[in-house]
Amino acid sequence: MKLYLVQHAKAVSKEIDPVQPLSEEAYKELQKVCNFIRPLNLFVDFLWHSGKKRAEQTAEILAKAISVKSQIIKRDDIGPNDDVMKIADDLTQSGYDIMIVGHLPFLGKLASLLLTGSEIKEIIEFKNAGIVCLSRGEGNKWQIEWIVTPQILECLVC
Repeated sequence: MKLYLVQHAKAVSKEIDPVQPLSEEAYKELQKVCNFIRPLNLFVDFLWHSGKKRAEQTAEILAKAISVKSQIIKRDDIGPNDDVMKIADDLTQSGYDIMIVGHLPFLGKLASLLLTGSEIKEIIEFKNAGIVCLSRGEGNKWQIEWIVTPQILECLVC
């Protein structure tokens, strides 16, 4: 099983738009990430997002660069401050490859819980539009396979 954790791309400020859609910079960063992941031929059974505009837009853009077996699904239990235990339990029982487009601190807590058994360790520093790929191996142990951020990709073209 593979799990792709994605922090939504950068949003405009609440002062500009209270709904906080993606910024112009976000589209450029997402394009870099999409150009990187497209040749990887990523496949997911489900692509989940929190329902917040910035997460929904990020998910829609990423869906064009990967293969999604099911539709893009809005989940009400993956918001910034939602409890990670239910999702962690669901993932542990699942055999599906899933991409979650969400927010901090939720993604950081979920990754920490899966990797260490404690949601408070904060072992991964997420970046907007970045992807953390986790895999579950023998004994239901999770590990980091790879991480990509727009900042890393910027350095590759320098």
